[in-house]
Amino acid sequence: MNASVGRPATPPPRAVDLSALQSTPEHVKQIEINRLKAKAAQREKEQATSSSAYLNLNNKRPLASSSRGESSQAHAGASTSKPLERDSRLGTYFEYDLSKMVNSKGGFLMQEGNEIDENRLRKEKEREKQRNVHNLDIPMFLDPERNAKCRECRSMDIDPTYMKVFKCLVCKTCQNEHPEKYSLLTKTECKEDYLLTDPELRDEEAMPHLLKANPHASTYANMMLFLRYQVEEFAWKKWGSPEALDAEFERRMAEKKKKKNRKFEQSLKDLRKRTKEGVWQRRKDAEHKHVFSEVVATRKGIGEQKLSIMTDDISQAEHEQIATSLEVEQIEVNLFRSKSLWLPLLARGVFGGQALVAASNCVAPDFALHSLHCYFLTSASPSVPIIYGVERLRDGRSYVTRSVKAIQNGHVIFIMLCSFQKPEPWQPSYQWNMPEVPAPEQCPDEEANYLKVIQDPNSPPNLVKFFQERLSERSRSPIAIKLAKAHHVDKEGTVRYMYWMKARDIPHYEAPFQKCILAYESDLHFISTATRIMGLKRGGKGPDSLSMNSTLDHSIWFYSNDFDAGDWLLYEIECPRAGSGRGIVHGRMFTKEGTLVAVMSQEGVVRANVRGPSEQKAAAKL
Repeated sequence: MNASVGRPATPPPRAVDLSALQSTPEHVKQIEINRLKAKAAQREKEQATSSSAYLNLNNKRPLASSSRGESSQAHAGASTSKPLERDSRLGTYFEYDLSKMVNSKGGFLMQEGNEIDENRLRKEKEREKQRNVHNLDIPMFLDPERNAKCRECRSMDIDPTYMKVFKCLVCKTCQNEHPEKYSLLTKTECKEDYLLTDPELRDEEAMPHLLKANPHASTYANMMLFLRYQVEEFAWKKWGSPEALDAEFERRMAEKKKKKNRKFEQSLKDLRKRTKEGVWQRRKDAEHKHVFSEVVATRKGIGEQKLSIMTDDISQAEHEQIATSLEVEQIEVNLFRSKSLWLPLLARGVFGGQALVAASNCVAPDFALHSLHCYFLTSASPSVPIIYGVERLRDGRSYVTRSVKAIQNGHVIFIMLCSFQKPEPWQPSYQWNMPEVPAPEQCPDEEANYLKVIQDPNSPPNLVKFFQERLSERSRSPIAIKLAKAHHVDKEGTVRYMYWMKARDIPHYEAPFQKCILAYESDLHFISTATRIMGLKRGGKGPDSLSMNSTLDHSIWFYSNDFDAGDWLLYEIECPRAGSGRGIVHGRMFTKEGTLVAVMSQEGVVRANVRGPSEQKAAAKL
């Protein structure tokens, strides 16, 4: 039996009067009014509790409102609290007030204070307005007789710019065919080549000119271009004739050169005054001195002092390191002075590559030396410092040129012209193969060859003395030399001498100084190879003995910036021609791996002990 059937609910349901729940129109109206009032009150409350509801002109909330707004009673005490401090863990950052940012509509947000440079815009518009005056088109008439015609070919295709600016009726075809008349000259060319002045060039009636935009900057003054034949007519009228202009140009250049020489001589005179004391001190230090040991008591009660004999040559001892041999002192921007000089045995003058060091110090590091050409004008003394004056001849984007003059006692004793290049390793390359020679470890030192001559009982005494001096000098030289092949004759009959050379005990220098060391090495056994190939011997008399051997000029071309002068380099030398008291030698330097580093050429005096025919004096008339 189902107990739920007919069972009363607890509590029993009450009847609901639905008519009482229905709202009247008056009730609905009152509810809507109350809702709007509550919404307005809520808005006023939010505006009172926070100032962030006020927006600026850019619809941005002010920066100050987010940190210092008035708070409600629920956040009592917030208005009197200090702003939050920056967290040091966030690092360095900048705070920007976005409410002060202005959209420039160019992809950038600028501060209100950063206004556009009105002065710059004004200058650009002014320069453009000046140029636009010359760009107006000329009118054309239906009657051909009324139209302008070219002064060369009588065509009506007149260049409007030349007509308006220069009052010159010429077409573009004639401009290209006659550049000697109608080409344009810059203001600098007019001043330098035709010796015209600024007031003359600014006079538009006498010298009309075309304005072009300055290629360096749009705000710079417009470039002034002049018509060549008008410039020449004005210059001939001013100077009288082209010959008179050339004479004036030569006079000014000579005066400029004299002024430059006077300035250089004055600076050289001042330098001599400053170095006079240093030269005297150097000579004083170079004097022979006796050095005694401390007093030693003997058994008899008498003190003894032993004399230490100074057998080493001071100048030679200073050059046992290659860095000392090449060291120069910079005394001005383009002026250098030698610190020490070395006079080799039986040499007519000092030896060294200090001029190249001075030139390298006046070149930017991104340029590398690629060639040098020098002339030895006269011998130098080791007792007086040499002054090296560097002249910056050209500074290009790919090549840089320098000239060096070596001056001693007021005379130019040496000149050099050297060129530097920005390396271009991506270009194709080619070289001659390295000759086959024994490895440097298998070749004897040059000192060992000298020692054999000294120890040979059949050697003459004067020859033994000469090789003893050479051995003493060679053992202290900063360059080590080994003979690889002597008097090697190839299939074509060419005689060559080959040497292994390296600088002793040097660190890994940078490429510019490595090339200076190589230039120092390239003068060793170079021109003397011509005497060996010709069979001339030192000492003695007769046509087969050497009378004089000295360098006249020297040239080097470098083709590698990555080599070590402290490692062995093979020096291959040959003499293609000798005669008339001169000889020329060519040389090539290879690394042990076979890379051709540099190519050399040198000419020098090679004289045998032979006298020429004596000149007969003219007989006296009386």
